[in-house]
Amino acid sequence: MTKVTEKCSEKRIHLHYLDGLRGLASLYVVLVHVEPAIGDQLPMHWSFFVRTMKYGAFSVISFIVLSGYVLMLPVVRSENGHLPGSLINYIRRRSRRILPPYYMALFICLLLGAAVFTLEKFTGFQWNEEAGIGSFSPRFSLIDVISHLLLVHNLSESTYTTINPPMWTVATEWQIYFLFPLLLLPIWRRFGLLPLIVIAFAIGIIPIYLLNGLFEQANPWLLGVFCLGMAAADIGFSQKPKLIAIRNFLPWGWLAIIFTCIAFITEWRRLGLHIWINQSFAGLAFACLFIALTKCLMEDKQPPLILQIVQHPWAIALGTFSYSLYLIHGPVLVFVRYFLFYLPISPDMFAAASYLVGTAMSLIIAYWFYLFFERPFMSSFLKKRKVKDVVS
Repeated sequence: MTKVTEKCSEKRIHLHYLDGLRGLASLYVVLVHVEPAIGDQLPMHWSFFVRTMKYGAFSVISFIVLSGYVLMLPVVRSENGHLPGSLINYIRRRSRRILPPYYMALFICLLLGAAVFTLEKFTGFQWNEEAGIGSFSPRFSLIDVISHLLLVHNLSESTYTTINPPMWTVATEWQIYFLFPLLLLPIWRRFGLLPLIVIAFAIGIIPIYLLNGLFEQANPWLLGVFCLGMAAADIGFSQKPKLIAIRNFLPWGWLAIIFTCIAFITEWRRLGLHIWINQSFAGLAFACLFIALTKCLMEDKQPPLILQIVQHPWAIALGTFSYSLYLIHGPVLVFVRYFLFYLPISPDMFAAASYLVGTAMSLIIAYWFYLFFERPFMSSFLKKRKVKDVVS
């Protein structure tokens, strides 16, 4: 079995499930951010569905683990354990991939805020806070704008949920991108995987307990969660005898299930646990899942149901423009809700329309946003992955 795995790991397999998972996670985030109630008016039969929409943080964790996994893959596949090319090229690639869509989405939010301000100042229009609740706010300060432009808004409690709240995770990932080659890879090369994970979590957790929760709103423990993704890539593709033995010996699928259950249990607020514990177990679950699914692909096994779902063409197609969907869904959902709020419809119809119309409009507008503001800045390899080709 070891020889088979070593031989298979040398091949460049296509991990399409990563795109599918990213797409489904982004769609779930959209559903989480829908506000289906008018005040306290939410029909009872919607309550169970709404309760299933409270785990948006798990989607964020999947994005962080996935980033660590994807960025670590070329390092593990290299002969010297270094990033291909120079540090400048790495930063340039990350900047080109992340920043243009981010700044365009931010510009659109600022433009919408300016339009609301102008209408309020020169007409009788007044923004209705009850109608316009959600993941976008047209009211923001100059400090909010500057911090978002510098991608440091996640570091301040007063700015990290302003303008377009989901954008705080982009700032956190952007900061981790710099720590990856400058801090994390040197520790990994010098000390190995386990010390890397321990040190990364220590960096993220110590300020919470010893520095009065410094930068707590930025979820600094996500640095350790990112390293779990790095570990999953190293275990999944390494040719080191110890890691090959670990890859072949441990029941990664069952571990993913076990850690998922623990993540749901520790999320229970009555236990009074800090969220870093819950999110760390979720990160372990996703890391184990990546190893299990990759191992399944390497060994050409019958794909389990979860792999069939995340490799479905529709999931992969959704993953193609998932970053755009994540960036732009907030203002779309808020304006859809604002429009529905003034229609003479029942609370039941309002909830249904909020989910159906809000999700549909988010997907449509995000796809066009992707075509104009994300795809032109992708690498030539990523540009070849067109949504219509994936679906067909």
